[in-house]
Amino acid sequence: MLSYKGRGRHSTRGTVYYWALATLVATATALSVMRWAENYHLFLLGVLSLIAATTGRAALRQRWRNWVRLHITGMASSYILMLTAFYVDNGKNLPLWKELPQIAFWLMPAGLGIPVLLHALWKHPLARRERLAVSK
Repeated sequence: MLSYKGRGRHSTRGTVYYWALATLVATATALSVMRWAENYHLFLLGVLSLIAATTGRAALRQRWRNWVRLHITGMASSYILMLTAFYVDNGKNLPLWKELPQIAFWLMPAGLGIPVLLHALWKHPLARRERLAVSK
């Protein structure tokens, strides 16, 4: 997400991220089915994360109206949801995190990620250009 945008490193890593996420969701689905009562929330977070990434990817590939903002929002949301699933599942075993209450595992990824997302939507040159074009 921090590399130069366009063909090359950003798009290649984005493709790797997308397919790694799809694989992660497939394995989370299998694990959730085996222990549904304990892990259904991981399935839901994984599916929501994949839906967000798929939306962001489709907006880019098909050049939907406001595609830049939709791409940034979709990919960032997928990352926030994926981190939420990770911390909800593993936070109780991590140094420092294990001292936090359970609700922190649910809220901290969004609490840190949403301001970064909003900053990107406001300051990124492509999103800014798109925003200015819509306001004219």
